[in-house]
Amino acid sequence: MTPNNAAQDIPKLLRRLGVTENYTGFCYAVCAVQLSINDPGRLRLITKLIYPDVARQYGTTSQSVERNIRTVTATAWENNPSLLIRLAGFPLERRPKNSHFLAILAGACVQNDK
Repeated sequence: MTPNNAAQDIPKLLRRLGVTENYTGFCYAVCAVQLSINDPGRLRLITKLIYPDVARQYGTTSQSVERNIRTVTATAWENNPSLLIRLAGFPLERRPKNSHFLAILAGACVQNDK
């Protein structure tokens, strides 16, 4: 996926999931998904390899990034769980954890680019 496509696809996907730009975590999630697309291995250690980089970019803390992405994940799950399940490609019994949510979004964006 090219960075330009990701920059356009990720916000559109979040909006389809019911997450809008008024959530602080919206921008954090976009950035985190872009980092995940560029290096999928980061998803294994998001607290060490994603949250700090996003926090530096936005001048905040890793804890704030984690909390706000968790809010975005919960909002997506509440507003459009059927789309989230469809993007995941398998049933989800409950709201996914942040790393799983980011992986679902990154996977969906990569699939759209093919």
